[in-house]
Amino acid sequence: MRIYLAGGCFWGVQKFFDQFDGVLATEVGYANGPDAAPSYQEVCASSGHAETVRVDYDPAVLPLAKLLDAYFMIIDPLSVNRQGHDEGVQYRTGVYYADEAQRPEIEAVFAREAKKAGRPLAVELGPIVNFFPAEAYHQKYLDKNPNGYCHVPRRLLELGKREHK
Repeated sequence: MRIYLAGGCFWGVQKFFDQFDGVLATEVGYANGPDAAPSYQEVCASSGHAETVRVDYDPAVLPLAKLLDAYFMIIDPLSVNRQGHDEGVQYRTGVYYADEAQRPEIEAVFAREAKKAGRPLAVELGPIVNFFPAEAYHQKYLDKNPNGYCHVPRRLLELGKREHK
């Protein structure tokens, strides 16, 4: 199965999800903006795309609801166009599904999270409209640059390893 997650800067989001059993592959890219494939510079200049991570996962190992529970651990679901120190439309949050059958399970998680927050979430929910892979230097960026900036708390980047010891 496949899901697309926008959660601020995609470097930390990718690193976070790469750690879990059941995640088969990830790729960072730009989603749900105009049809044209943007460059990173265009995205930073408000092209309308969101920095997004494509997550391919095995639902028998990592059910979608558990995957989304993890996603909500690393975002501020009430923040609009901002996560951590990053601000702009490209840093908006969103869950974009590839299969309409995923929607009810996603909506159930959103309802639970909104109840916890006490108000509606600022996280987009909808189908993936388009996804353009980011430049090669962005892929697995924090593996290549371990001291690189990341809005995801470092302790959460090894959460999966601690759970499986």
